[in-house]
Amino acid sequence: MKTFTPPQTTLDASNVILGLMRIRDMDDQAIRALVGAARDAGINFFDHADVYGGDHGCERRFGDAITFTPSDRESVIIQSKVGIRSGFWDFSKEHILDSVDKTLAALRIDYLDILLLHRPDALVEPDDVAAAFDSLQSSGKVRNFGVSNQTPGQVELLKRSVRQPLAFNQVQLSITHAPLIAAGVSANMAALDQSIDRDNGILDYSRLNDITLQAWSPFQKGFFDGVFIEDRENFGPLNDALDEIASAHGVTPTGIAVAWITRHPANMQVVLGTTKPERVAESAAGSDIQLSREEWYRLFTTAGHVLP
Repeated sequence: MKTFTPPQTTLDASNVILGLMRIRDMDDQAIRALVGAARDAGINFFDHADVYGGDHGCERRFGDAITFTPSDRESVIIQSKVGIRSGFWDFSKEHILDSVDKTLAALRIDYLDILLLHRPDALVEPDDVAAAFDSLQSSGKVRNFGVSNQTPGQVELLKRSVRQPLAFNQVQLSITHAPLIAAGVSANMAALDQSIDRDNGILDYSRLNDITLQAWSPFQKGFFDGVFIEDRENFGPLNDALDEIASAHGVTPTGIAVAWITRHPANMQVVLGTTKPERVAESAAGSDIQLSREEWYRLFTTAGHVLP
């Protein structure tokens, strides 16, 4: 498992993350098996959100099932997200502080390694966010900060007030859902839909500003449209390429789908959403695969993207 120090932090992080958004209905033993498989594979990074499982539900299940000794706690990175409420988004100081307190209680820990602002709040007051972050940092409740699904302009607006580095941006990315990469490849092509910039240059902005991108839904066809692996009706050539490249590297197609993202020089992390220990192991195996340019672009084009 590859590890690295994300810019603007002192963390030693795996480049594959285990996301815990689907564990609410799992029993303690199953959660321990899932987390154990991640740790065995070298994953030391765990992703939560207050909204997962409804009102800290998944965080609570994790806290019930997993007990950290002091040394265990220092060996893992725990991240959570705040801002999504029932029917609206909320980046108010009061909500951020209240939600973090509930997250820490649910997880049964004293601090978060990382807090992300989850989805852009159209009514955001950057000074309010800054006051919340200052309080969380000074109290030791949160050590690092970032955002999720936010554009460069939204990040810049926050940075006018927020003193802490915004070191992470969690965004949707897979081989088949890759507008943040594909738009740049086909820039300036007026007749090509792929050339439309849908995120105001998140990828280049993040690289220029030392922000680590975290790719969620790495196996999704589109926006929660199901997975592309083994979907031969819609992605036959891609799955043929995945099979051949996986065989050449001694891993599964799932591992190659992870390797496609981690191959990018932006040094992105991949957020897994599976609840199956065997899928965690298969995915984590992709961390150590260095795809060639030919292999990377073959996957890109067989997924339906265009090289103009």
